[in-house]
Amino acid sequence: MSVMKPRIVFLDRNTIGPSVDLRRPGFAHDWTEYPATRPGEVAERLAGATIAITNKVPIRAIDLDRLPGLKMIGIAATGYDVIDHDVCRQRGVIVSNVRGYAVNTVPEHTFALILALRRSLIGYRQDVIDGEWRNSGQFCFFNHPIGELSGATLGIMGEGAIGQSVARLGQAFGMKTLFAAHKGVQGLGPLYTPFDEVLETSDIITLHCPLSAATRGMIARPEFRKMKKKPLLINTARGGLVVEKDAVEALEEGLISGLGFDVVTAEPPPADHCFNAILGRPNVIVTPHVSWAGQGAMQVLWDQLIGHIENFQAGRPTNVVAA
Repeated sequence: MSVMKPRIVFLDRNTIGPSVDLRRPGFAHDWTEYPATRPGEVAERLAGATIAITNKVPIRAIDLDRLPGLKMIGIAATGYDVIDHDVCRQRGVIVSNVRGYAVNTVPEHTFALILALRRSLIGYRQDVIDGEWRNSGQFCFFNHPIGELSGATLGIMGEGAIGQSVARLGQAFGMKTLFAAHKGVQGLGPLYTPFDEVLETSDIITLHCPLSAATRGMIARPEFRKMKKKPLLINTARGGLVVEKDAVEALEEGLISGLGFDVVTAEPPPADHCFNAILGRPNVIVTPHVSWAGQGAMQVLWDQLIGHIENFQAGRPTNVVAA
């Protein structure tokens, strides 16, 4: 008697770099992959699937209602807010994510943004292109501020593996590093600095926390007004952590000295996104959600994901966020 092979469907293959070796599970299976999937296509494409793979394609309750045969969802990312995991838990659908793969690539991108903005590299590069240096008639000129990292205070929001790695890099530069206590939470202990104190004393604030009901919009107009040192704001975590129109207003009012974002609330941002009005400024850098995408990191991510699928098939699921 033949046994049905599990059907695996990858909904958004183009979110993994083309140079990554996308090895497949070692057990017999049927494999289908799509470059991208729109929300209205999810249930149709997962029809008959046992295992779904998604990076950023949402799988919601309305889809799960039409997928009685779905047994596992493998997320090609750490964040799992694209999944209705409570519904998955009720239905016994295993949801596994990947963890720890970005402990070098995201901190390195974070510091690339910090260094470029702190030393005004974007502005100076443009000045050279525009002939400003040549026209100055001297060996150097000073069109933009240049700040050092040594002795500066780095406020870190998010104390997980990535936040810890960012702290180590900051300390290597001679920075004072502060881990912010969770907003609105008291009594987290001496390793944490009160949230408002981090806002008030940091020269650079960098975000490395997950997006949840508690963290959505955690940096908004009231928080910007508490930033006494006019810090750089860096976000390589999730776009929803910051109220973006408030960030633009804070920049225009001089409440912050610059911003470096690798994430926004809508990706890619639409033509009317508020950041589009400031992209040409020398103290603004927006990159297209690539801080996680170092070649080595992407390979680790994929290998870990396939490992979770193989473990699920063997009856011992790993990195379970909903079961």
